[in-house]
Amino acid sequence: MIYAYQLRSPRPTFVTDMTDEEKAVMAEHTEYWKGLLADGVAVCFGAVLDPAGPYGLAVVEVGDQAEVDRIAAADPAVRAGLKVEAHPMPGGFVRP
Repeated sequence: MIYAYQLRSPRPTFVTDMTDEEKAVMAEHTEYWKGLLADGVAVCFGAVLDPAGPYGLAVVEVGDQAEVDRIAAADPAVRAGLKVEAHPMPGGFVRP
């Protein structure tokens, strides 16, 4: 099953004014997601620079919601307090 995973920024200016601690957490977050990409779990991930406020977006291919929940629980950004939402894409298509 394909899921859209959205990581919400704590504030609209987050991308431009992260504290040193936030930068360190986001560096860990990026490395975590690079691993998921290398393992074939993440289809893609990255920041979305929405004028209303930036957010992170990933597309993952997993067995079920429980697996998405485990991914979120291990995400350094989520562990640091950022909020995440993940929703199934039952009609989603992925490149071969």
